[in-house]
Amino acid sequence: MEQIKKHFTRKAYTATRSFLRYWKGSKKSETPRTANGLKVAFIHSDKKIATGAHHINRLMAEALAERGARVRNFFPRHKLTDTPVHLKGIANILFFHSLLEHKDEILKNHIIQGTTYTPLPFLSFWVPVVCHFGSTIRGYLDAVPATIKLPKEERHVFKELAKLDIIPELDLKTFRPMEDVADIEAVAAARAAACIATSEKVKSELMEMQVPEERITVIHNAIEDYWFEPQRPTAIQPPHLVFLGRLGGDAFTLKLKGFSRLVNFYRAFPGVPKTTIYMTNNQKLKEWLHVSFPNHYMYTNLRKDLIPGALAPLYGSLLFVPSRYEGFSLSLVEGMSQGLVPIAYSVGVVPEIIKNGENGYIVKTLEDALARAQELLADEPRRIVMAEAAKTTAGQFKSSNISSQLISLYQNLRRDRRL
Repeated sequence: MEQIKKHFTRKAYTATRSFLRYWKGSKKSETPRTANGLKVAFIHSDKKIATGAHHINRLMAEALAERGARVRNFFPRHKLTDTPVHLKGIANILFFHSLLEHKDEILKNHIIQGTTYTPLPFLSFWVPVVCHFGSTIRGYLDAVPATIKLPKEERHVFKELAKLDIIPELDLKTFRPMEDVADIEAVAAARAAACIATSEKVKSELMEMQVPEERITVIHNAIEDYWFEPQRPTAIQPPHLVFLGRLGGDAFTLKLKGFSRLVNFYRAFPGVPKTTIYMTNNQKLKEWLHVSFPNHYMYTNLRKDLIPGALAPLYGSLLFVPSRYEGFSLSLVEGMSQGLVPIAYSVGVVPEIIKNGENGYIVKTLEDALARAQELLADEPRRIVMAEAAKTTAGQFKSSNISSQLISLYQNLRRDRRL
């Protein structure tokens, strides 16, 4: 009798413990640990990895696959050729309609996701569409002024570039292609089952497009795991001024990325070493940068997985983020992961992660940036403390975080669609 009693007591205890595990699990984050059986179609613009959006798409796909999701990548093939400049935006939009040749395969998936407007052809079908906004074209257009409206010292930089034929014009001749894309982004965002915003800034831009707040999920971008791997031991150099990221090559993109701010920032510290790790296809710009600043080290179009090694000796240096607009700013987080102290304008995720005087500085003017840099260059102990804080902050942007959030969003969409 005593044995039977113990047997049922153990069974009751086991059942109660199992129920409590289930109940506690359901009360925690809804984020699932795995995504076995989940099928996701990712829409890309090109197989060549050339921009931040391409890197993030690849990283998301790989992170989801590691969690058990089946991810298939689709690329449009048919592009309109010899399109007049003013119709380039329409040509890009129609380019993604060529994906309809893969319609049957794409619609076999549980979720269809693409960058901003790229899943447009599938909005009218039954599969939930997710539009991933790392930035918005409207954000670009609102952030970049005409050259004549720049501060005097910045206008001088662009006039210098134009005089040397490094850029063909001080302003784009037409903004119609970008306006067309901005309009179609708004249509796609409003009709998608869900929109992902990579920062609170992008979320606010989507809400200005009349996208309901409940259909917007903020999921920060992540950086590749190799940014967090220990680097080969190396001697730490005296502090450098560092720029990391894409510069572009035309007047609009250079203004967007704050190029003239960067030039004047560098020129204000002629005796301080500088390291520029950047992407551009403008050969004349490369040559100009090579000779424009004393004590200047350059890496042009460096393979991305080699960048952490190039930054490792610069621990405690100053990372300048001069952009007028970023949806997120991958280069900010990448630099912080290597112990660079950011001095950044309030773009993208900057106001969400930088705490003034703790892990970096947020600035509003070039004068403010110069003052913060001068202070940090003269105070090594404070720089090193802030460098370690910056590195710690970057740790929250690992790929495992983004995959968990994506899976949670996808499963919520599937559940809602079944109701």
